[in-house]
This record gives sequence, structure tokens and C-alpha cells, in this order.
Amino acid sequence: MMSTLKNFEIWFITGSQHLYGEETLRQVDNHSKEIANYLSQSDKLAVSVTFKPVVKTSEEIYDILAAANADNNCIGVITWMHTFSPSKMWIRGLNILHKPLLHLHTQFNQYIPWDTMDMDFMNLNQSAHGDREFGHIMSKMHINRKVITGFWQDDEVIKQIDTWARAAVAWQDWQGAKFARFGDNMRFVAVTDGDKTAAEMAFGFSVNTYAVGDLVKVIESITEDQVDSLIQTYEESYELATNIRPGGEKRQNLRDAAQIELGLTQFLEDGGFKGFSNTFEDLHGMKQLPGIATQRLMQKGFGYAGEGDWKTAALVRACKVMATGLPGGNAFMEDYTYHFDPKQSLVLGAHMLEVDPSLANGKPSLEVHPLGIGGKDDPARLVFEAKGGPALNASLVDMGNRFRLIVNEVIGKEPLNALPKLPVARVLWQPLPDMKTGCTAWIYAGGAHHTIYSQNLTTEHLQDFARIAGIELVQIDANTQLSTFENELRWSEVYYQLHQR
Repeated sequence: MMSTLKNFEIWFITGSQHLYGEETLRQVDNHSKEIANYLSQSDKLAVSVTFKPVVKTSEEIYDILAAANADNNCIGVITWMHTFSPSKMWIRGLNILHKPLLHLHTQFNQYIPWDTMDMDFMNLNQSAHGDREFGHIMSKMHINRKVITGFWQDDEVIKQIDTWARAAVAWQDWQGAKFARFGDNMRFVAVTDGDKTAAEMAFGFSVNTYAVGDLVKVIESITEDQVDSLIQTYEESYELATNIRPGGEKRQNLRDAAQIELGLTQFLEDGGFKGFSNTFEDLHGMKQLPGIATQRLMQKGFGYAGEGDWKTAALVRACKVMATGLPGGNAFMEDYTYHFDPKQSLVLGAHMLEVDPSLANGKPSLEVHPLGIGGKDDPARLVFEAKGGPALNASLVDMGNRFRLIVNEVIGKEPLNALPKLPVARVLWQPLPDMKTGCTAWIYAGGAHHTIYSQNLTTEHLQDFARIAGIELVQIDANTQLSTFENELRWSEVYYQLHQR
């Protein structure tokens, strides 16, 4: 997993024209360079911003946008019209652009210079109407983009740019990404399945199935010395239960789990995969269901979801990329059971074994217990409580004629009581706007029981990501009212019926 996003670039492209003369164009170029450098050096912006010379003709616009398409480090472009840039010049270039686009509606000067403003100043500083001309052509061409309005040095503006940039990096990460599916979908389950070919066309990543037997061969090639080294890491990183310490009755189960982790890691790294899914219904040749292996691989940045759910695995990966460097975690999650207390109704989220320890509040405990399903040896897993605080649940589902991204803002809660007989990681949260409305809206929207639970992303991150991907986003938050929400779903259904490709 990447530790920084600064290697990725946004190209800062400013539009003008030859009408205003060389001196004005020189000032436009200098001002644009100053803005780009300021943004790139900001510690509030995760990526780099690269200044590009001002474009003044249709040919220059086409060439710079074609170059952006071809540059792998360029994750998107910021456009700004310092002067008036006739938007018909942009049509050819915008037609071929396939990188995300952010339209920054700003101006170089923050305030009107009341005492000195003359016509030269007016000719130079025309963003107020130059950006409207540019905005018109993008709306007419039905181009998905983000528009941010405000002074370029404002912290809120830079924060919005950073949010969009993180979504753009995650989108870039999906292009050509490979996700491995060990076994097929869990039998008879609908929401975890979907059209993998349509997904590759829409999102740029591929999902293919790999035999569990091929994975087992790699697991069996792992040496005892490799296992010893990983066991030492376990002992340094976690609180080990008594029965898996040296001499404990389940020590071998821990060694088997370590061998599985090493083999699974090698398989994914050798194949260039960014995530995977599996199912407890297809474990042929494996001694136990991967628990700690999956948890630690997610913590390293791999996407994962259980029961063959490749869509959620891909979304977990995207959210981890978006959140690079931010405090808190992003993890595969499942709504498991409810606490219908009239004073405080809550959801308990968990999974059999596979919740990412990046969510943990404190040092996880490493334990081995029977699982009850799968018919294999008792698996090792990390047990912990998650941190409280603002969070969200998101689900990517296949609606048949489109993909839908559903986001529910929630409040993570500290545990109300201990759960001494539940040996899995767990998360407690309150859906917004309240339990009944949030859960009902989720079901109306067709949301899955599998989600990505994020402690550090906002709805805006996923709005930007959905806009870049060109997919539907459904938002459930503190302002959601069911009557309005149902109407929004109906209107969206009509929109996508009319806009089928």
C-alpha cells in the first residue's frame, strides 16, 4: 500500500486567448504558476499540482489534454479561466479527455482593488464570466466534473480539492487493477454477485476466479523458517491468548494460520492483485478459513470482502487509497445484529473473522476458537473493539442497468457492554438520521449487507468518486426523510432508464 500520494500529479491548466495581447498573457501565465505552486506546496493537499503553460487555441487545448491522458502520474486536471476563453475552443479536447476534471472557479485577486481598478485590470481578471462560459460547454457536453468556487488560498477550497484529488487517485488505482476471486459466489446469494464484464467496462478493473488448489500449492511451499519469522511478528504486535502461546494446545493452529497468510500474500503479490474475495464454501485443501491473514492483508492495503463479494473488495481498496495518510481505518464490514433500545438503537457490525484491525481501539488480541461453519480447523483471528466517532458505511451494488453506490453516515459508538463469548472483532454504530429511518432507507435503496466501514472518509469523497466513475450515488444522512428519499429513488430510476448506453 502506498504511504504517500505526492507522487501523483494534478495538472493545472488555465485557459485564455490571443485577444488580450502578450503582456496580459504573460501575467496570466505568472498568476497561474503562482496558484499551482501554492497548491502543490500546501500541507493540506495530498497530491502534487503541476503548472502547465496557459492554453490559448483549440490545438493547444487538445494537445495538453491528450498528454494528460497519456501520463500515468497525472490523475486529473484542474481547469481555470483567468480571462475569457471561448469555450468552442475546448470541444475537441474535452471530447477526448478521460481523466477526472475539476473546474476551479476562482480568481487571482481576493478583493476588488477599489481605488486602482482600471480596464487593464478588468481585461486580465475575467474569471467571473470566463468560468461561466467554460461551465456552459461542459454542461452542454454532459461532462462529469467537480466545480469548486472560492478564493484559491482558502483552507476550505484546498480541502475540497484534496477530497476530489483523493477520489481521483483511487480511480486511477482501479484502472487495470486485478482482483482475485477464490471460488465462486456464496451459493444462492444475490447482492454479492454481479456482472463482472460490465464492471470492467465501467470501472477499469478486472475480476477473475482462481482455483483454491492453486493457492494451496503456494501455501504449502512456505517454509518453517518463514512461519517462525511471522509468528515472532504476531507475538510482538498482539496479545496472544494462552492456548496459542508456546506449548499451548492450539499453537499449531496459529502456525497454520501464519502459513496461510504467507502463502496468500505471495499469491497476491506475485499476481499483481490489489484485492481478493473468497468463500467458506470453497476451502478445499486449506486447513482453516483465512482469518488473521485476511485481516492483516486488508491492513496492508489489499481490498477484501467475503463470500465472493468482489464489488465490496474493490470498494475497500478504493477507500484505502483515498484515505492514504489520514488517521483512522477503512474495513470490510457486515451489519450483523441490532440493539433496539428505544433510548439508543444501534447496529453491531462484525464478520466471521475478517474485520480490519486498522479500526481497532487499542491492541488487538490474537485468539483461536471454533467457527461453527466451513468444516475446517479452528481459525486464528484478531479480536478487538473499534473506535467511536463519525463514520460511514458504503455499498456498491449492481442494479441490472447500472451500478449504485449507497452511503449512510453513522456515528461509531464505544461498546455498551463486554462481549466475552463473541470472539470476533466488532463495531457499534448509530445510523443517521436515526435507526429506523437509516435502515429503512438502506433497504429501499437495495443496499448490501456487506459494506466498507470508514472512519476517515466523508460522503463528499464518495460523491466525487461516483461522479468520476459516472455512477449513481444514494446518500443517507442526518437530513434524510423517507418520503423524499423514495421519490429520489424513483426519479433516479427514470433518469437511468432514459440514459442507458
